[in-house]
Amino acid sequence: MSAPTVVDSTPRPALPAREGSLPARVLRGAATPGGGVVVLVLLLLAAIIAANPVFGQPESLIRFVGRTAPIAIAALGQYFVIVSGEFDLSMGAVVTTQVVIAGNLIGQEDSRVVPVLLLMLVIGALIGVVNGLATTWLKVPSFIVTLGTMLALSGFVLWWTGGAAQGNPVDSFRQIGRGGIEGVPVVGVLPYPALILTVLAVGAAWLQTRPFGRTLVAVGDNPEATRLAGASVWGLKTRAFVLSALSATVAGIILVGYAGVHPSVGRGYEFTAITAVVLGGVVLGGGRGWALSAAAGAFALELLFTLLTFLGVRSTWRDTVQGVIIIVAVAVAGRAWQRRATRRRPAAPDTAETDPGTTTGER
Repeated sequence: MSAPTVVDSTPRPALPAREGSLPARVLRGAATPGGGVVVLVLLLLAAIIAANPVFGQPESLIRFVGRTAPIAIAALGQYFVIVSGEFDLSMGAVVTTQVVIAGNLIGQEDSRVVPVLLLMLVIGALIGVVNGLATTWLKVPSFIVTLGTMLALSGFVLWWTGGAAQGNPVDSFRQIGRGGIEGVPVVGVLPYPALILTVLAVGAAWLQTRPFGRTLVAVGDNPEATRLAGASVWGLKTRAFVLSALSATVAGIILVGYAGVHPSVGRGYEFTAITAVVLGGVVLGGGRGWALSAAAGAFALELLFTLLTFLGVRSTWRDTVQGVIIIVAVAVAGRAWQRRATRRRPAAPDTAETDPGTTTGER
């Protein structure tokens, strides 16, 4: 006769994120590094509207979203690499390479748009594979690998173009970055870049909740434990680099629309994307952060630069501001995540047996 099944009826404690009222949960979420960037976006937006009320009109806001879409898309791709514990410094060079490819291979032929688009995506994926395999199989630090890729691509672009603007893709291709859906209520024109960003942001958020996204975060937190658990660390990181290179490719496709074809397009994009990611609360070194907060970091960064412009601050301070943001954001996010981990860590059980004799020396 089998033993009866015992059902534990002891009530389980509620998860901290589920405790309290909705306002309390919202406040706790805003106190996290990822939630804090949303608060920062709202504060910067309010400050800009106070300085220039025209910016608060729906038409102006949607145009701002369209202009910010390329760097937000790049930040989404950079997120997957950084959360896995790596870096991708080749992102700006990938953007430049794709812009030059589009400008020189498409020309004024509508029939070349789709084939060249597919070629650009294939090239982006191959660059990601090379970065990923060199990092994981050859055991070369990703900082060095992607720095080498950046220099190689930059040299290739300079050789091809001679350092000058070259090529002019057909207008149907440039409409991807400069066009939109007209006649939309309230906003008037809905830019294609804003639509592309929305689709990719939803996809990134969905991917983060899938086994790939969750395991990638685990890889960034503890790669050895993840490997011992049976996960393919090299495969996960390689796919993260592919996502980063593809996001840079999409950003390049959009930038052709309104930035033109020039070897300087995309320069510094890797540092701007990294700044946006860390401003979004993603921890350098991996293991902590959310994809959407990385995109929010891009909007916060662009809003900050817009505010500085309205206040009359020279654009030459842009790099200085980015450097300060990286240092401060990394420090704040690291301490915030450390405090959260400390609060969630269960107290060690006291397993020592009570022995009256041990406290008095008696046996």
